[in-house]
Amino acid sequence: MPSGARRAARPFSVMVKPVGSHCNLRCDYCYYLPTPRLGPPRMTDEVLERFIQQYLAASTGPQVSFVWHGGEPALAGLDFYRRALELQQRYLPDGWTCWNNLQTNGTLLDDEWCAFLAENHFDVGVSIDGTAWIHDQYRQGPDGAGTYRTVAAAIARLQAHGVQPDLLCTVTSATADDPLAVYRTLRGFGTGWIQFIPIVRLDAAGQLTPDSVSGAAYGEFLCAVFDEWVRHDLGRLDVQLFAETGRTVAGGAPGLCWLAPTCGRALVVESDGGVYSCDHFVTAEHRLGDVLTTDLADLVDSPEQVGFGDAKRAGLAARCQECPWLALCNGGCPKDRIASSAENRLCDGLFRFFAHATPVLEQVARLIRSGQTPVAIMAGLQAEAGAGWQGVGRNDPCPCGSGRKAKQCCWSRRP
Repeated sequence: MPSGARRAARPFSVMVKPVGSHCNLRCDYCYYLPTPRLGPPRMTDEVLERFIQQYLAASTGPQVSFVWHGGEPALAGLDFYRRALELQQRYLPDGWTCWNNLQTNGTLLDDEWCAFLAENHFDVGVSIDGTAWIHDQYRQGPDGAGTYRTVAAAIARLQAHGVQPDLLCTVTSATADDPLAVYRTLRGFGTGWIQFIPIVRLDAAGQLTPDSVSGAAYGEFLCAVFDEWVRHDLGRLDVQLFAETGRTVAGGAPGLCWLAPTCGRALVVESDGGVYSCDHFVTAEHRLGDVLTTDLADLVDSPEQVGFGDAKRAGLAARCQECPWLALCNGGCPKDRIASSAENRLCDGLFRFFAHATPVLEQVARLIRSGQTPVAIMAGLQAEAGAGWQGVGRNDPCPCGSGRKAKQCCWSRRP
């Protein structure tokens, strides 16, 4: 450990932006693309070495996670990551290990990239928005051309090299209109892990943009995907929010910052070495310092950062404090809160999802503890779902309990 350095008081993570907000795509909904360029085109060797040295010195170990993000982090080039691995090994304490994760749009991943990622045991998250028509509507290159075929080919290339990437899919207003097509397309890649990321953006007037998903639509999307997953893919594929909810229902603690009671333990290091409170708060107000002049442990444990994290719990809306599902979402991500009321813009959807999924997840947990296999559990759930639809016509109340007619609710996804 460098002279004068200390360990952080509690575990923390860092999302590294080696090229800042620079990206080779122009995705319509990207929250980071408008971020001003805060440093050189690529993080310098000096900043990279200082960051890695500091991060390893401040971490509580024995495993340290490096998340390389952007913009598009692959624009930093392979030599940058080769150098990063060298520095990790130079400063890694005896008996410790490093875990590297590359979050990428996939368009630059040729065979050389895939071989490197496989050889060095990188986890890879690839952004792909379900069906081709939805993906190409939003995820385009500078020339306006869609990128779905290129990204799908990159996923296949990674798999050919032995890397099963996580699939990161945004939930826009368009995605929410076609939940089963989106989920089934992603499932078809056979990667085993899917993460759904709701798009919540405001225009200059403070209103949701047309591509944003409403709370109600988000809830319906999650419920539709959950029913498909729990009846057909339990034990075969994980969906991040479902896995996190199941863990909490079973008595565990949330593993995601936006589901936890407080946040603030996930810093961002920009390409110039600047350190910020959170990936969604890279602003002058939330700049904590930089790795060249200040120790990371001092920044993550600083009163400013602790206050930033505690504000999530201290600022809960009255509705949240009275909510039966508070222990599951803890008010959600602060970035999605309405300033005037502190209520989360996705609250209605999260409430709908937790009310729908929690009883089923509790049932699944009981059956697993009793020794039932996922195959047997799915068969039972399919039979229960089918029985619930017996005698239900298009104009009858939907069995899901929404109060709407079946044809206006779950008719298209009935068993």
